[in-house]
Amino acid sequence: MTTQKTILHQISSRAWEHPADRAALTTLKKVPGLDKLLSTLFGATSERSLRLMYLASAVRVSDKQFLRVKLLFDEVCKTFDVEKKPEVYVSQSTVLNAFAVGMDNPFIVLNSGLVERLDDEELTEVLGHELGHIMSGHMLYRTLFVILQKISKSLVQFPLPNWIFSGVYYALQEWSRKSELSADRAGLLATQNPDVSLRVAMKLAGGNFEQMDVAAFLEQAEEYNKSDNAGDTVFKFLNIIGESHPFASTRALEIVNWVRSGNYDATLQGTYPRRTDAEKNASVWEDVKEASEGYANDFKEATASTRNNDQFKQTAQNMSDKMDETSRKAKEFFDDFFKNKNS
Repeated sequence: MTTQKTILHQISSRAWEHPADRAALTTLKKVPGLDKLLSTLFGATSERSLRLMYLASAVRVSDKQFLRVKLLFDEVCKTFDVEKKPEVYVSQSTVLNAFAVGMDNPFIVLNSGLVERLDDEELTEVLGHELGHIMSGHMLYRTLFVILQKISKSLVQFPLPNWIFSGVYYALQEWSRKSELSADRAGLLATQNPDVSLRVAMKLAGGNFEQMDVAAFLEQAEEYNKSDNAGDTVFKFLNIIGESHPFASTRALEIVNWVRSGNYDATLQGTYPRRTDAEKNASVWEDVKEASEGYANDFKEATASTRNNDQFKQTAQNMSDKMDETSRKAKEFFDDFFKNKNS
């Protein structure tokens, strides 16, 4: 079982939210067509339909099913001072993955491979990560992103112009990556052991932790992060496009940096915003300023490296063509879908 944890009474999600996450979400809400897309999707795809799907196809965690998971999640909710506990389901899959879904009453889904491969502390970290998503109010946009991911990977049509679909999808993708950095911090607060968070990141990267070394893994993460070669900057930019999550080594390094900043220890010692006063004292402009500076530096490095790079120009054009083709297929499918539905 897990060790005794510090109870974070009335902790607000602002305590762990990465400034880039909040700024990206603010930007996302301003994307043209988002409101129309939400009403189109959730008018037909309700939270209840999602829950019914997992009631039918997965196993709901309870005192009689996956008791180990139930007890661990009880402790996580106690640590975060959460009384209304989301439902948890276990779904058959060997892929090491978990996610939260739903809007008004979100729930958590764990793949069975994750439950089998992770020890109690590691599973506590994952459960804290997903609860962090829920407490941060990520669920409406994460659920939308999950649906759009399915659409983009199939031959579907969507009743919106290509530019709106593409704009929403790729804005969601950028925000999704940033939101994972926040949830990783919540996972650390759940387990209250940085070594555990690093182990989880390493298992997601390489599977067999016994064959890995923490110091060596962080060394490669630092090498990736510090690489300032012009070509590498371009390739790092291209590699991350299309990914819903940051790379595992980047996530590990972000955890280390948060610990080094002193904010993690301060939170455990009781210096954190409470739910009652978090919104009143929120400094959104500081979050936007910090995130914007980071984005500006990333963009400056990437664009400076590409000015005379024909290979990059061709790659970027190919990527743009692929995005347009995906959007076209999505639009065509949903046009037919809604036409048939209304006929």
